[in-house]
Amino acid sequence: MQLVIVESPAKAKTIEKYLGKDYRVLASYGHVRDLPPRDGSVNPDEGFAMEWETYADKAKQLKAISDLARTADRLILATDPDREGEAISWHVLEVLKKKKLLPKEVERVTFNAITKATVTEAMRHPRQIDTDLVEAYLARRALDYLVGFTLSPILWRKLPGAKSAGRVQSVALRLIVQREREIEVFVAQEYWSVIAEMEQDGTPFQARMVKYKGEKLDRLSIGDGKTAEAAKQAVVDGRFTIVSVETKPAMRNPPPPFTTSTLQQEAARKLGFAASHTMRIAQGLYEDGAITYMRTDGVTMDGEAIQEARRAVVNRYDGHYVPEKPRVYTTKAKNAQEAHEAIRPTDFGKDKVGAGDHARLYDLIWKRALASQMASARMERTTIELEEATGQHGLRATGQVVLFPGYLALYEEGRDDEGDEESRRLPKLSQGDTPAKKDVLAEQHFTQPPPRFSEASLVKRLEELGIGRPSTYASIIQTLKDRSYVRIEKNRFFAEESGRLVTAFLERFFEKYVGYDFTAGLEDQLDEVSGGRAQWQAVLDSFWKDFKPLTTEVMEQKPSEVTAALDLFLEPYLFPAKADGGDPRLCPVCGTGHLALRGGKFGAFVACSNYPDCKFTRRFGQPGGEEGESAGPEVLGNDPESGLPVERKSGRFGPYIQLGEGKEAARASIPKDVEMDLEMALKLLKLPRTIGDHPESGKPITASIGRYGPYLAHDGKYARLQGTMEVFETGMNAAVVKLAEAAAGGGRPARGTQAPLKVLGIHPRTEAEIKLMAGRYGEYVTDGTTNATLPKSIDKDALTLEEAAQLIDARAAAGPAKGKGKKKAAPKKAAAKKKAPAKKVAKV
Repeated sequence: MQLVIVESPAKAKTIEKYLGKDYRVLASYGHVRDLPPRDGSVNPDEGFAMEWETYADKAKQLKAISDLARTADRLILATDPDREGEAISWHVLEVLKKKKLLPKEVERVTFNAITKATVTEAMRHPRQIDTDLVEAYLARRALDYLVGFTLSPILWRKLPGAKSAGRVQSVALRLIVQREREIEVFVAQEYWSVIAEMEQDGTPFQARMVKYKGEKLDRLSIGDGKTAEAAKQAVVDGRFTIVSVETKPAMRNPPPPFTTSTLQQEAARKLGFAASHTMRIAQGLYEDGAITYMRTDGVTMDGEAIQEARRAVVNRYDGHYVPEKPRVYTTKAKNAQEAHEAIRPTDFGKDKVGAGDHARLYDLIWKRALASQMASARMERTTIELEEATGQHGLRATGQVVLFPGYLALYEEGRDDEGDEESRRLPKLSQGDTPAKKDVLAEQHFTQPPPRFSEASLVKRLEELGIGRPSTYASIIQTLKDRSYVRIEKNRFFAEESGRLVTAFLERFFEKYVGYDFTAGLEDQLDEVSGGRAQWQAVLDSFWKDFKPLTTEVMEQKPSEVTAALDLFLEPYLFPAKADGGDPRLCPVCGTGHLALRGGKFGAFVACSNYPDCKFTRRFGQPGGEEGESAGPEVLGNDPESGLPVERKSGRFGPYIQLGEGKEAARASIPKDVEMDLEMALKLLKLPRTIGDHPESGKPITASIGRYGPYLAHDGKYARLQGTMEVFETGMNAAVVKLAEAAAGGGRPARGTQAPLKVLGIHPRTEAEIKLMAGRYGEYVTDGTTNATLPKSIDKDALTLEEAAQLIDARAAAGPAKGKGKKKAAPKKAAAKKKAPAKKVAKV
């Protein structure tokens, strides 16, 4: 018997079917062990020796592998064809070696697609474990552990509220924070454009003013409305004639097929997918045998795949749409051992696979790979120059005509910026023509700050800088979200206060280690290890000998010293210069105190030096300068009962309202979902609100707002409310129902009364309503009769009606789940047999 180890059970089932009866294929379910999350798992003093620990949830699977390995003649390690796949194979090998269960033959096999032809061909060419790739994995894992487990405790002790730091994670965060700083210091510049709306033979076009009073104009030349109006009048008064028509041929070549990085970028631009979602869907397509391996930095395609793609182009279009010779792309990967074939379909004859997001991503991969073997697009770019009689004023019109679409007939690469004037079409124009002038516009504009990063542009920037590797980008971005260092709004990254503070701390005390060049250089060294050109312990030792003393030095500093250093480092951001030249640190409330950064239990904030006499505070992330002036209290009105003022204030935990002063003052945080006025402020200050006594228990039911949002409370039990207004509007009947539903469902509505997360629509075949529901073990879809669990590879927010319908159809076709239905009769008890003497078994 030959034992084959792969990562996923889906792959195991498919591959066992391909290989036949002599093979048993088991899944490791990913990595089987890792460094335990505690001090001492990597020991720099003993050559960076590592202590590994088996994942608790992998014990059962490792036992199954061990049991079969005991009787196997040959062990074939067939995990994924990258560094992580090599590492998983090595871990399985080491576990079996330690148990002394290794078969006589142990070999490594890799394939980049799960098709019968590819798998059987790979089995004919086994090799041994690639020790260079394993050592590159060990170096990266040890490095990430040493940075994380050395830096994070420093953050926890010196920077309250900080959660963690990472070798690549922190550098990616720095990119986002630096872009935020660029936006904040950006000063918009006014400029104007003068546009003539013209027409020739009934076809309209636009011409932009490029010369005024004999001087050439660039984008920012006209900087005020008065000049713009004068320039506009010059165009209105002039009679413009075409003085030149310049036509240039242009070619656009297709982009290469996808790598991991470009797939993440394009899926973000065109499909709105997060990098992590893209990789989950791509993993599913790979395991289904639809595409080649999705973690790659290579842009080449197999020779047979290229010929298949060319035939598919001819069948779809005609022979003019394929170039004379196949296109060959060269990889920019720094390490050839980790550069595999590009991501492509395993069968170019299939233009559709799956449903929902799987179908959308496959369509993108199929079109990109096919387009990469298509002819170039041929275009004609035209520039028209117009002048009035004196030659003092000039206009220009530009446009582009596609003569032959080539690959553009199938696919056009997405862009992060907007299109330009060259994409406009122009009428047929000749020198000496005098087009009709229909209107002249003077339009005001302002220069825009650099855009915040999207997932696509962040991945692109990381790759340009050589920071991290494409296969790690999805997990890096996800970590930043999970740590709440960033938030995403309209598909753009915004740096949170905690992210800005952590970045500032690292820039101030560990500047070298969050430097882009240093991080990229370290990646190059790790690539040298995987290429067999560097020794992994030497790379680690070179890093550790400088990093460790610095961490010790920072750890010895008092938290107050760290805060004082950050106060000075962040001065341009926290206390920017005032327009009137005044002191930006002067307290806006007492007028005598000095503002400075302070550290608290829940993070950093700005406070007045006259505390406790002056209680002015400002959140760390709240801007200073002119905007900071408004951080003082705002009087909303007076409380009709006490006559005391009700003030809106801003503290280190955000905006709040206050009634009274000192220890007796009543305070309440301001929810984000309400408009604040005196009436609402008084309602918030009076919380909790008593709705009445429960009709069964006689005990009071109250409504209030807590750490996790609005809620109902009764006799030690709670129920969530949907919004702040429900706190004030929920009556007795509704409160009793909500509490009963929460009690029946452990915080969830009772069975049968639960509201759906989303109503997807009518089933296209059965006409039943399909709903997305939250269940005890995760989300599921239902049509009222059949429930189908939502696979982890499908994002509930991106779930489509057709995708849900297919899940329900598949579940219904599968019949009742195992263990359900009629119970089997209990077997009759056999007569008790005498126990045989126990045999002694040698320990393994």
